[in-house]
Amino acid sequence: MAHMLLIHEPVGQRAERSLAEGQLLYERMRAWGAELQGRGLLLAAESLAPQDAGAAQVRRRAGAVQVLDGPFAETKEMVGGFYLLATDSRAQAVALAAECPAAAWATVEVRAVAPCWAGSPGSD
Repeated sequence: MAHMLLIHEPVGQRAERSLAEGQLLYERMRAWGAELQGRGLLLAAESLAPQDAGAAQVRRRAGAVQVLDGPFAETKEMVGGFYLLATDSRAQAVALAAECPAAAWATVEVRAVAPCWAGSPGSD
């Protein structure tokens, strides 16, 4: 089983930090990722650039491709990064989310990895 931890952070929060503060938080996240890797749980992890940093939305409808360059509609939060974890259960994924350093300044969403045709994978 796999779960993704999505880090939802307030838009603009990064700009409120000094460079040193941002680098310190980033290093905490990288160290936690290394710890997860050492425990055999980490499948992938990345920090994502803000939505206004060259993001695009792509849609194909009736054969026509539409590309919408950011910034997008105003939102209160953005996905700032993710951890993809090899987990035994939802309970384990929730416990790991509580350990995540970002839980102190952002919201950590726990999502099971499942095919798009599947219903709710259930909970334990």
